[in-house]
Amino acid sequence: MDELGAGFWLKMIGVIFAIGIAGLVVFFIIGAAWYAWGFLGAFLFLIAVLAVIAWSYDRSHARRYDDLSDA
Repeated sequence: MDELGAGFWLKMIGVIFAIGIAGLVVFFIIGAAWYAWGFLGAFLFLIAVLAVIAWSYDRSHARRYDDLSDA
């Protein structure tokens, strides 16, 4: 454990801060949608964002799925 070095720990702290800032941004966006459109609008906005992420992931992995079905 002591052999990881300072570089590792500095990178780990940077990753933790980046995750924290990304979390704040996500909560701010969801909160702004909630404020503007209410619960149902924020829920639909969140579902739409997740659907776009899922579609993008599926499109990027389509070739791998096709290779698995041929086997």
